[in-house]
Amino acid sequence: MKQLTQTLLIFLLLTCTLGANSQSKQTQTSICNPINLSYRFCLDAPSRREAADPTMVTFKGEYYLFASKSGGYFHSTDLINWDLITTNDLPIEDYAPTAVEMNGELYFMASKNDPPLTIYKTADPKSGKWQVVNAAFPIGMTDPDLFVDDDGRLYFYYGCSNVNPIQVVELDTKTLNPIGKPVAVIFGDKKNHGWERSGDYNEVGNNPWIEGAWMTKHGGKYYLQYAGPGTEYKSYGDGVYVSDKPLGPFKLAAHNPFSYKPEGFIAGAGHSSTFQDKYGNYWHISTMSISVKHMFERRLGLFPTFFDKDGYMYTYTGFGDFPFKMPTRKISGPEELFPNWMLLSYSKPVEVSSELADHPKKYAADEEIRTFWSAKTGNKGEWISMDLQKECTVNAIQINYAENETKFMGRQPDVYYQYLLEYSTDGKNWQTLADKTQNKTDVPHDYIELAKPVKARYIKLTNYHMADGTFALAGLRVFGNGGGKAPVEAKYFKLVRQENDRCIVNLSWPKIPGAVGYNIRYGTSKDKLYHNYQVLGIESLTIRSLNAQQKYYFTIDAFNENGITKGTSIIELK
Repeated sequence: MKQLTQTLLIFLLLTCTLGANSQSKQTQTSICNPINLSYRFCLDAPSRREAADPTMVTFKGEYYLFASKSGGYFHSTDLINWDLITTNDLPIEDYAPTAVEMNGELYFMASKNDPPLTIYKTADPKSGKWQVVNAAFPIGMTDPDLFVDDDGRLYFYYGCSNVNPIQVVELDTKTLNPIGKPVAVIFGDKKNHGWERSGDYNEVGNNPWIEGAWMTKHGGKYYLQYAGPGTEYKSYGDGVYVSDKPLGPFKLAAHNPFSYKPEGFIAGAGHSSTFQDKYGNYWHISTMSISVKHMFERRLGLFPTFFDKDGYMYTYTGFGDFPFKMPTRKISGPEELFPNWMLLSYSKPVEVSSELADHPKKYAADEEIRTFWSAKTGNKGEWISMDLQKECTVNAIQINYAENETKFMGRQPDVYYQYLLEYSTDGKNWQTLADKTQNKTDVPHDYIELAKPVKARYIKLTNYHMADGTFALAGLRVFGNGGGKAPVEAKYFKLVRQENDRCIVNLSWPKIPGAVGYNIRYGTSKDKLYHNYQVLGIESLTIRSLNAQQKYYFTIDAFNENGITKGTSIIELK
């Protein structure tokens, strides 16, 4: 009897231990753009989510993220997990907020065209409590940026127009009112700056919206960043001018746009803020475009940013919506962040429980956030299954909800998704990858990093609960390794710069056997190939984002499900 009792106790102990382990939260070490935030539904029709024009500040070793129309602001300790802080003290429905630390407190203001404006401060942003420090700021404007220099002086950059320039004025640190008159520092130049021309691919050519000023000081230089040509375009990016003084004059940097992502699952890397994490690494948090339901349907992306030995500022957007590791130390380059988990899901066969005629199943695997598959209902039991066509190593999965036929307006209680994610090697016997059938958090772009990789050919997602609308996905994205060989090197390609418009170059190259896509890298010298233009399934491309007076160098990387083969042939474009 005693032995039986002991056996039962051991069994119960083991059961409890295993149960606890199975329910323990996986420590996430990586992220995948777009960032999986609780994006708020807008207050006006049509129903859609939005967050844009982000300002990120590091305050007392933690991170605070302010964005347009977010119904609050976000807080994180690691840039991976985020919680929402609500407040009644700030104008959280205004566009393009800015925040800055000064004398151990955070100062905040947002856009307002008609003065007076209000500036707020807090010593405890976690509390959501803020106090007014200037209720009569005299400049009406859009897209403000507050910048505190090393000497404690305060500067105010602002502007959002397709006609007027970005301006700057110094502020009194006690009254927070302007000192002197504003100075115009940046005008648009669509004739010579191809990337400033409007359109998804800079093809329209209307006057650009020059906006979203942000100042970063590094190495004694002042880097004044700005956005263009328009937030609704895939081409939305950031340029930078440099000066020795905060009021200028400013000179256009050779590497422009320094933040640019016109292709991929989700495009856009504009109207950003640049900040340092607690390890001293620079990051650029940017607006990314969907702009299907409404031109202001947007998300946020996080990209590593660097200053090279010559002072060139660049944001690395190559494979910018693939997973990357968040650093726990100071890093020296982007190659230290990427785990080499390749995309396994592009154009793979998909089976579904049902589909709407105008939102077929293929859109769940086409690597385009602007299209989506939708089931006929949002009912429990609707499902989607993907065939990777061979057994692969799976490391991570991103589930991007499309929120078709939602009716939500503003922040709603009980907005969450529940699902069961499974895998199989034969399509018959299934094992659990992630059980979120009891989830109660908002995960519009849920990202699952597996504690241990699995071997799988099939991935299945079954709906248990929708926040609203039908069960719909803009992308079921699977990352890992196909277990084969990377493609051969793309050695031969052709460049033709248009004679009548030096902002445009045509590229073509032979199809590389085994390649799924290509990443065109180019820059101002052979050792500064900082631009990235990533494409899938094509062997020709027109890039319209060049600066007319700039000489460039190009190479092409080929990639597939097994890895990336970097190009070594570099061609000069005069």
